[in-house]
Amino acid sequence: MNIWPEEESGNRNAESGILSLKIPNSEFRIPSSEMLAGKRAVRVGDQILKEIATLLLNRVKDPRVRGVTITGIKLSDDLKTARVYFSVIGERSEVERALDGLNSAKGFIKREIGLRMKLRYVPEIKFVHDPSLEGGSHLDRIFEKIHKNEGMRRGE
Repeated sequence: MNIWPEEESGNRNAESGILSLKIPNSEFRIPSSEMLAGKRAVRVGDQILKEIATLLLNRVKDPRVRGVTITGIKLSDDLKTARVYFSVIGERSEVERALDGLNSAKGFIKREIGLRMKLRYVPEIKFVHDPSLEGGSHLDRIFEKIHKNEGMRRGE
């Protein structure tokens, strides 16, 4: 027996993945399974990111990865593939050198993640260069140059 009309019984919001149940004078919101899977991927991804950063800082001895900053991670919802974004300030050759070092250490990193975290599958890792830090550094240099030029015009 349906107490409420069909239009009020339930509605799934496609964007947020939340099922809204409208009951007179109240509203219950139940997260859908798609949203929960995404949240788990974010939580596990953050933990993997911390582990990778710690490993690069303390355990990986390859000189090619010195100065590398891990900027983010995108983990698939099934937790089987991870894109790890990194940045390094320098020329294109420095970026390629750092990528070679990271790819060389990938097996060690995967093994250590498997030992440190309780995951059914250790994700396949792909390192991807993130140019955002270089872009910010470039903008800082431009602003500094503008500031110097304005100081020279004022006679400072």
